[in-house]
Amino acid sequence: MEAVCRKPVVRQYELVEKLKRYDLHTDEDLVNKAYVFCMKVHGQQLRASGDPYFYHPLEVANILADMRLDHYSIITALLHDTIEDTLTTYEEIESLFGIEIAKLVDGVTKLSQLELQSASSPQAENFRKLFLAMSNDIRVLLVKLADRVHNMRTLYFIDDEEKRRRIAQETLEIYAPLASRIGITKFKDELQNYAFEHLYAHEYANVMEQLANMPQTQQMIENINIDITKVLETNGLNVQVFGREKTPYSIWKKIQQRNITFEQLSDLMAFRIVVENLQECYQALGLIHSSYIMVPGRFKDYISTPKANGYQSLHTTLIGPYNQKIEIQIRTREMHEVCEFGVAAHWHYKQRSKDGQYVNYHEGTQYSWVRNLLEILEHADNPDEFLEHTKLEMFTDQVFCFSPRGEVIALPKSASVLDYAYAIHGEVGNKAVSAKVNGKQVPLRTELYNGDQVEIITSKQQQPSPSWERYVITGKAKAQIRKFIRTKKRDQFLELGKTLLIKALQKEGIGFDEKVLTQNLKSGQQNTSEDVLISIGEGILNTKEVLKYFKPQTTKIPTEESVKLKPLKITENSTKIPIRGLIAGMAIHYAGCCHPVPGDYIVGVVNTGKGITIHTNDCQQLITIPPSSLLDLGWNDDPHEDTFVGRLRILFINKQGALALITTAISKCGGDINNLKIINRSTDFWEIITDVGVHDKDQLQTIQASLRTLNLVSSVERQ
Repeated sequence: MEAVCRKPVVRQYELVEKLKRYDLHTDEDLVNKAYVFCMKVHGQQLRASGDPYFYHPLEVANILADMRLDHYSIITALLHDTIEDTLTTYEEIESLFGIEIAKLVDGVTKLSQLELQSASSPQAENFRKLFLAMSNDIRVLLVKLADRVHNMRTLYFIDDEEKRRRIAQETLEIYAPLASRIGITKFKDELQNYAFEHLYAHEYANVMEQLANMPQTQQMIENINIDITKVLETNGLNVQVFGREKTPYSIWKKIQQRNITFEQLSDLMAFRIVVENLQECYQALGLIHSSYIMVPGRFKDYISTPKANGYQSLHTTLIGPYNQKIEIQIRTREMHEVCEFGVAAHWHYKQRSKDGQYVNYHEGTQYSWVRNLLEILEHADNPDEFLEHTKLEMFTDQVFCFSPRGEVIALPKSASVLDYAYAIHGEVGNKAVSAKVNGKQVPLRTELYNGDQVEIITSKQQQPSPSWERYVITGKAKAQIRKFIRTKKRDQFLELGKTLLIKALQKEGIGFDEKVLTQNLKSGQQNTSEDVLISIGEGILNTKEVLKYFKPQTTKIPTEESVKLKPLKITENSTKIPIRGLIAGMAIHYAGCCHPVPGDYIVGVVNTGKGITIHTNDCQQLITIPPSSLLDLGWNDDPHEDTFVGRLRILFINKQGALALITTAISKCGGDINNLKIINRSTDFWEIITDVGVHDKDQLQTIQASLRTLNLVSSVERQ
């Protein structure tokens, strides 16, 4: 079909006047500004029909104006394609039209970027949920529906048949059900019929031909209208009666469902009776049933029990004039508004008067409902109120994201990239290093939002870190991380404990044999040998306590509630002591705050009744001690055979086997690890404090130098 350029459906002044007729508070200047901006930025762009592109947003705005939406919605309609199809930015929209309109336009833009990537029903259902979840302000969804209505009206201008069919299928599976679920029958019928025409052209043509061959139908509808109106008005009711043929799509669906021919279809006509109030609904029903033959089993009361989308009417089927089976719907004017405009008909603008009270502009046909929508949804107690299955508030605590293949992954609100990775598969989460969200590389902690397309980047070398728990909120992700960390820590402590025990046994001249340990543990009814080795690595057990299992006598292993680093206490009673300036036999203690070793400059602190405590002369604790309590001491020049404790703080990269490398380096320098405590864990680094047995300061410095040569060690400081 050849495209023909035509005039826009609505001119600037016409649109403004239409708004002002139902919204006395329309910001006329802002609407005019949006109209001009729309024409300017779309410039010379053309649609497939050959029309200037800006005709499309004008038509969408006019559709919404017919629904009597607020001027914010109309302006959003005028601007809804500017961010996606022009050089206009979100920031520009915000600066020119305010943050509320900018957010609405941005919401419509995000919805526009979604396409039906799977024809399966579950996938279509996910898209419906996704649309609702993204429409925190339902005006976004209404603008998008109006946008789709106009696109379907002009779909035949697209030459690519495959593209037409894809858009029609998308419309039938997503947009029409969405319109139905928020109660906008007008949109639903139109979208279904256009989709039917493009997807099932032969069937559509057949239904239309059959309807065209029934010229008497329209006259019959008019006559039945007159007859029903007469019955009701004679009995004192002021009513409006509307008759119509059923839509081509609904006729075709009935033929398919009932497996009948067009000629066998008897209920082609439907009539709506609109009355003034609720009482008159039931009064009209009684008059209709008393005047015509009711078809048994076809009465439904949707007034006392409304549909979940807010729809209310009395439904009945009659054998009416001409012996035709006809469907009757009886409703009030307000119910009729709900049927036509769905949730949009529930609310009106409420403006404050001078005395601070709210004034309802219902009399002025003011049906701009949007300002109260969010509040109503937030406080709705009835789970059946408004939206069936895809009720808006059901999905405000969820986000729906896409895989690169178009699969929809549902996650809790505030979920991160890492949650998404574990939702796909546990191993994908464990090996995740980063991700691409909407094509941009982001860290694993990045929060996800509705409509994000996520691609997880993995590495075989990657492993979960304890800090990952801070980045996830799903139970699956937390469980997977904890499981891996438990296993990883267990393996590391097992290796460290085994190393420490072997060293301790070597000093005793005993070889390590795990069978001996296992046998003695069984007789003592203790844990497994692996558990004991892990306890040594964690610092819960001392190697000296485990040495008993490799000697003839065995005793139970004492345990401690927690790991605490305590200063080594040594009392010398022999005549040979390593420090000059003290009397033989005097009790001495080595301070746990500075851990002096031979080679350090030292002083003694006199503790009445407790002996002498040895500190390094630069120990911070000496600041609080009076000079009269200090003794000037020094180490003997003789070689020191005893072991002294030096304490080191080590910061190293968090990688598998790191602790084993560190303990090996200490061991090669002749050091003996007496105690070890992990004081800080992060994603990238671990920090530990370890007490190392050495003979003097030189040996301790050698150990420090050896540790610093390891690539994984960031720093080594003496404590």
